Amino acid sequence: MKYSINIGIIGYGIVGSGAVKILLMNADDIAKRVGIPLNIKKIVDLDITTDRQIGYNVSNFLSTDVNEILNDPEIDIVVETIGGIKPAISFIKSAIEKGKNIVTANKELIAKYGFEILPLATENKVDFMFEASVGGGIPIISPLKSSLAGNKIHEIIGIVNGTTNYILSRMKEEGLDYVEVLKDAQAKGYAEADPTSDVDGFDSAYKITILSSLAFNSSSKVENVYREGIKSITSQDIKNADEMGYDIKLLAIANENDKCQVQARVHPTFVPKNHPLASVNGVMNAVYVKANAVSETMYYGPGAGSLAAGSAIVGDIIESARNILTNSTGKISCNCYASKEMISIENLTGKNYIRIIAEDIPGCIASISKIFANNDVSLERITQKETYNGIAEIIWLTHESEEYKISKSLEEIEKLPVVKEIGSRIRVI
Repeated sequence: MKYSINIGIIGYGIVGSGAVKILLMNADDIAKRVGIPLNIKKIVDLDITTDRQIGYNVSNFLSTDVNEILNDPEIDIVVETIGGIKPAISFIKSAIEKGKNIVTANKELIAKYGFEILPLATENKVDFMFEASVGGGIPIISPLKSSLAGNKIHEIIGIVNGTTNYILSRMKEEGLDYVEVLKDAQAKGYAEADPTSDVDGFDSAYKITILSSLAFNSSSKVENVYREGIKSITSQDIKNADEMGYDIKLLAIANENDKCQVQARVHPTFVPKNHPLASVNGVMNAVYVKANAVSETMYYGPGAGSLAAGSAIVGDIIESARNILTNSTGKISCNCYASKEMISIENLTGKNYIRIIAEDIPGCIASISKIFANNDVSLERITQKETYNGIAEIIWLTHESEEYKISKSLEEIEKLPVVKEIGSRIRVI
């Protein structure tokens, strides 16, 4: 009979320290919920001198040697929060092979190597849990694996990156340009010194890969996810969107069509102001799910931060601890039993907002409209904005059109002598 569950934590940065604080802060309640105490036995990090200011003395737990966790037979659950692929993947595989249950927040690793790790966990009858990998403190992985398991899911739409949502929200609220807001976000700690993973959409692509695999029971590949970031979004685009009844959000979208084909993509999107995702601002995240039984549900909350991510990790620790006590570890794997084709964004049909900078001369709009018509792209709205020194900004909103027809039209329009620039092309939800 077990009298306690021992935990080893690899990585004592923002996320790891948040999990440690919650485990210590709520230790008595957690012990009652599980039935026995959960003990932190070892915390491993390359930096064990920096004070994480969690309000508890953990000096007796600290070490720089990961083998003190991997080779300790008394440690039941290993928490990995170092991120990245190497050396995290070798630590996780080693722990699994030694019969240890895993809790991780590593979205890149799961998106790229989950198809290797999940079968290994099943083979060794251990838990591999990753609630904190998507949405920070929002419970979305567990609902997809359990609560919504009776549904056929049609579509998932998410705002899953707090940095880009903060930047776009500030751009709208204050009329600022991208570069200005990014610098301020970096100064406030909302954006990394190198923001590439966030602003170029990599982070969101990892997360929608995970959600897509769970929702459609098929191993989605991150390299098949279309990815476009927010660097090209201007304050004028945001102003135009607002005037037209939309907000601009970086959305991660995955859906399955009636041919059982899956499409996953990340890109800036015009979101109607009456859509629930339009009101998700600042660093908050939300995931909107469409399914055949439950219809539409949305999961909302803080997408990042020490305690938000730590909350999801501790939730997984508690679930795994309960499984240990009932000898039921490894009971839910990915359930990626289907092999579904992932199709490219060229198969997408939808509306598009297009901002074109062109000469303000007679026949200009007609020549552009003719190209759209020749490519079977129907136009819902054309608006000419301010003219300056003979140059006009023209806004086009298309009807539902196939992606490749829009792309072909823009390639031809860009070659027109009257066109100076295709300023923006943003898809409409």
